[in-house]
Amino acid sequence: MIETFTDLDPLRERVRGWKRDGLRIAFVPTMGNLHAGHFSLVKRARELADRVVASVFVNPTQFGPNEDFARYPRTPQADADGLDAAGCDAMWLPSVETMYPYGVEATVRVQVPGVTSTLEGAHRPGHFDGVATVVSRLFNQVQPDVAVFGRKDYQQLAVVRYMVRDLAFPIEVVGADIVREANGLAMSSRNQYLSAGERAQAAEISRCLAAMAQALRDGQPREAVETQADERLAAAGFVPDYAVVRRPDLTEPAAGETGSMVALIAARLGRTRLIDNLEFTV
Repeated sequence: MIETFTDLDPLRERVRGWKRDGLRIAFVPTMGNLHAGHFSLVKRARELADRVVASVFVNPTQFGPNEDFARYPRTPQADADGLDAAGCDAMWLPSVETMYPYGVEATVRVQVPGVTSTLEGAHRPGHFDGVATVVSRLFNQVQPDVAVFGRKDYQQLAVVRYMVRDLAFPIEVVGADIVREANGLAMSSRNQYLSAGERAQAAEISRCLAAMAQALRDGQPREAVETQADERLAAAGFVPDYAVVRRPDLTEPAAGETGSMVALIAARLGRTRLIDNLEFTV
C-alpha cells in the first residue's frame, strides 16, 4: 500500500531507510489531479528504480496573477488511489507552508537563464522561476537518484535539465513520452475544462503539429510553416500564442537546416490554454 507523507521528517527517514538498504529511488513531481499520463510516468519510474516517490503539490509560484491557481483541481484521495494502482510507494503531499516556510513572497527563488526567456517564458513571465524554485526544493526534500518528467511540457524538461547540470544535483533526469487520448489530444489536467465539443476540436493541435513536421520534411521554409500553422489554428477557433519549429535546445534552426527538430504549439480554446509538441527529424 502507498504511504502518504505530509511532514518532511518522516518522508526523509523513509527515503534514508531505502537508501541504507541499497535501493534506487525514483521521483515523479506532479501538481495532482492525476490522469493516465501521470501514471505512465510512475510506471516508467518503476522501471528505473526500486522505490518510487510522487509529489502532489499545486505550486503557487508558477502561476501568474491571471492564471488558474485557485480553481486548479485538488483531488488528493483519488491521486493516492491512482498512484497506488500505478505502483508508487510513497506520495509526498506538502502544504504551502511546508514548501515555503517563510511565505511565498519571502522565499528563496531559483532562476534559470536563457532557456526560460522564450516561448512559455515569454508568454508566462515568472512561470519557470516558479518551476525551478519548487523542483529544486522537491529534489532537496526527496533526494532521488532519478526523476521522471513528461515530454508534453517540453520546455519545462529543458529547464530542469539545465538546472540539474548547473547546480550539480546528483540526479538523472528522464523524459517520458507524451500520452494521448484516442483523438490525439495530449493528456492534461486542464483538458477537463474543455466542453465535449472543445475536446474534439482540441485534437486539431496534434494534427497541426504533424502537418508542420511533414511540411518541413517536404522542404518548405520554416517561417512559412510557422505562419501556416498559426493561420490553421486561428481558422479552427484557437487563439494561438505560438506555433514554431525549434532545435531540441529550443534555439531557432537556420534556413534549410536538417536533423532533429521539435514543433511546439501553445493556444487557447475558450477559457483553456493547451500546449503540445512533436519531436521529428528532417
